[in-house]
Amino acid sequence: MSAATEIADQFLESGKLIVYTEGRKEPREDYYATSRGILEDVEVIVLINSLSASASEIVAGAIQDNDRGLVMGRRSFGKGLVQTQEEFTDGSALRLTISRYYTPTGRSIQKPYGEGVDYESDYFNRFESGELMNEDSVKHDESLQYTTPAGRIVYGGGGIYPDVFIPNDTAGASYYLTELYYESIFNHYAVKYLDTKRETFQNFEKYLSSFNVSDAMFNEFIAYATKLGVVQIPKDIVTSKPVIKNRIKAEIARHIWDDNGYYAVYLEDDLDVQRALKEFQNGKSISQLLHKKQ
Repeated sequence: MSAATEIADQFLESGKLIVYTEGRKEPREDYYATSRGILEDVEVIVLINSLSASASEIVAGAIQDNDRGLVMGRRSFGKGLVQTQEEFTDGSALRLTISRYYTPTGRSIQKPYGEGVDYESDYFNRFESGELMNEDSVKHDESLQYTTPAGRIVYGGGGIYPDVFIPNDTAGASYYLTELYYESIFNHYAVKYLDTKRETFQNFEKYLSSFNVSDAMFNEFIAYATKLGVVQIPKDIVTSKPVIKNRIKAEIARHIWDDNGYYAVYLEDDLDVQRALKEFQNGKSISQLLHKKQ
């Protein structure tokens, strides 16, 4: 909660409601932005997907409900329960749900649960319904419409619905790629590769713009993965080749320039991030795009 409100505070003007909590026996408690924000004038896009939960949903909801920026991606997870912990003399403890998180317009972040709700199968149900791939398959509960200060319609019902839908990127996904991740092959290969070549990589900008994983290096990686026990699946290898090349380059960058290097490479291949960057670069301000959605 503290991390979420402090992040949202950086983008919102003093006095703007960030989030509030309320329960059956717990009075409403509001959390407002202060005058400490240093990013109140920058354009904002928040990316979410079905794994964005809890604190990240508080931030996304605060940005969206205050008409502060665009939320893009796919509906978030829907985790909005507030718990307290009671400790006992024997060292055990009880976690008790006492209230819920609500966005500034009054939407409960928590998705439905309880009798008659298949909570554990929620992600599978989203996949089966087509919600992750097609905007037309996203169903809104018309009885849970809320209105932002600028007059935009937003929806409750669990999780944060994006202003701009981005389909789930499944290009390059395969069982073989999953095995490479599971067996940490990218990490092992990067360590091996840099044993004799680390000194050749000094400038990150040059690496980012000019270093490419050649087909020969790709084939060497596949052979190395086979040696470590990952069974080759020819069809999957062809399908995942562009992703594998990107991840090899990203993992090498991580071992030299840490996570900043890794994600700079990784995000070049990320559909959500690239779509968001296009919104920043299309010549229209985010405020104009928000106005269009009223």
